[in-house]
Order: sequence, then structure tokens, then C-alpha cells
Amino acid sequence: MGDLTPGGDTSLKGLVAAAVADLQRLIRAQVQLAKLELQQTGKDAAKTSVFLILALSMAGTGGLFLLVTIAYVLVALGLPVWAGFGIVTLFLFIVAAAFGLLGRREAQRIKGPERTIAQIEKTKAMLSGGSAPASEVAVAGEAGAELPAPQPGT
Repeated sequence: MGDLTPGGDTSLKGLVAAAVADLQRLIRAQVQLAKLELQQTGKDAAKTSVFLILALSMAGTGGLFLLVTIAYVLVALGLPVWAGFGIVTLFLFIVAAAFGLLGRREAQRIKGPERTIAQIEKTKAMLSGGSAPASEVAVAGEAGAELPAPQPGT
């Protein structure tokens, strides 16, 4: 680079333009790097998911064969064929019902974004000139923590 004297080759405007151009190149390079990393990660995730899907399908097939084996063991113990397979089928329905009830119980525990709704209500109230709604205090108390303070500039 040249000197900074008034008669020099490099002006302040030129230095700023060069710095902006360098910053733009740096940002483009970082975006390109992120794209390449995400592509590689996507390829790795696809490869991994293929192996996991194959493993799950083999385990499912093995589970089916295990159930047929158990049914035939019951037949070998002296039960009629229909009874052996009936017992295995009944067992499967009982397990399915248990998992269904557990899933239903867990689904009932799912709640909406209560803290977000409280923050939106608080923001609406502040913008309209009122005070924060009373529901915010109840939601913050239920969550066991106070709502985060708004950050400057947001």
C-alpha cells in the first residue's frame, strides 16, 4: 500500500473501499464453506439413515420371526395351533394398548408456547399503553422461572 500523504496513491476512500471488498470476499468465502459443510453433513446423514433403516427393518423382521417361533413353541407344548397363535396375537394387542395409553398420557402433557404467548400479550399491552396482563405472572410462576428480560435493540 502507498503512503497516506495527500499526494500519495492511496486515499482514505480507497482504503475503505478495499476493506469493504475484503469483507465481502470474506463473507462470501464463509457462506461457501458453510454450504460445503452442510452438503457433506447431508451426505453423511443420508448414509447413516440408510444403515439405520436397514437395521430397523431387519430387527422388525426378526421380531416377527420370534413371535412365530413363540407361537410354535406353545404348539409344541401341546396347545392347538390356533391357540398358540391366538396367545401371541393377544399379547401383541395388550402391548399395543399399553403403548397407546402411554402415548395418550404423554400427548395430554403437551402444552402450547405459554411463555411466548405471555410475552406477546405483554408486548401488545406495552404498545397499547397499558400494563402487562396478569396471566404473565401466572405463566411465569407455573414454569418455575421468570420470563427473560427483553434485550436492548430487540
